[in-house]
Amino acid sequence: MDVEVYTTPTCGYCLQAKKFLSERRVEFVEYDVSQDRAAADKMAKLTNQMGVPVVVVDGEVLIGFDRPRLESLLAKTGNSQRPHFGLHIADASKIAQKTGTVPVFGALVGRVASSSLGEKAGLKQGDIITEANLRPIHNADDLEQALSALVVGSRMAIVFLRGRMTMKSELVV
Repeated sequence: MDVEVYTTPTCGYCLQAKKFLSERRVEFVEYDVSQDRAAADKMAKLTNQMGVPVVVVDGEVLIGFDRPRLESLLAKTGNSQRPHFGLHIADASKIAQKTGTVPVFGALVGRVASSSLGEKAGLKQGDIITEANLRPIHNADDLEQALSALVVGSRMAIVFLRGRMTMKSELVV
């Protein structure tokens, strides 16, 4: 994986991008465009602008620190592995409709594999996941999309319903 980060020393978002990559043990080459004119010219040619940070992952350019998009770009690379959560899920509202109960939106957990990330998060059969990393989860597809953006080393916060209780779990995947 080839990752370049174009920065300046006074850019807070640049610091966040570098910290994010470092926490995930992603090797990158940093270019300080305030000191390196050739790098500044290359960045301007790539983006048609002079704002930082600019992160380039295997030729794909990301302007600014957009964490979900950066996670997605990293997940596409061969060096990153998508974590396996070991969950069987369904749309909670569809199950509620079939059983004649009050509709609830979220992803219904049907089964949790032993020793999986789902089990480590404390999820149990019957739980309804309603939020993942601050993203509302309305159905199984929403959860799948939220999980697909994660790479090994990412943090995951899950909000779920167990009976009438709202619970929260956090883990590093």
